[in-house]
Amino acid sequence: KNDAPKGASTFFAQVIVMNHPGQISAGYSPVLDCHTAHVACKFKEINQKMDRRSGKVLEENPKFVKTGDACMVTLEPTKPLCVESFNEYPPLGRFAVRDMRQ
Repeated sequence: KNDAPKGASTFFAQVIVMNHPGQISAGYSPVLDCHTAHVACKFKEINQKMDRRSGKVLEENPKFVKTGDACMVTLEPTKPLCVESFNEYPPLGRFAVRDMRQ
C-alpha cells in the first residue's frame, strides 16, 4: 500500500479507564504511548460515555469519567504524533495512556 503516515493535530479515540485514582475531565494531560512514541496528550473533550461491553452510549458530553468507564474522547497531542485508524490498521490503532502515578 502507498499510504504514508501523517501527523495528527487532534484525533477521536475510544478510551477505557482501567485504573485511575480520581476522575478524568476535559483538560487532563497524561502521557500517551503509541507505537514507540511517548507524547503528552490533552483530553480536549469527552464526547460520550458508553457501556464497555455493548458500546451503547450512556451519556453525551459527560463532565468526567472514572475507573471502569469507557468513553469516546477528542485527544490533542502536545507534540507531532502519528496515529493510525483502528479500522484500517488494528495493530497500529491501539495505544496506552499513562499517568505519572501509574
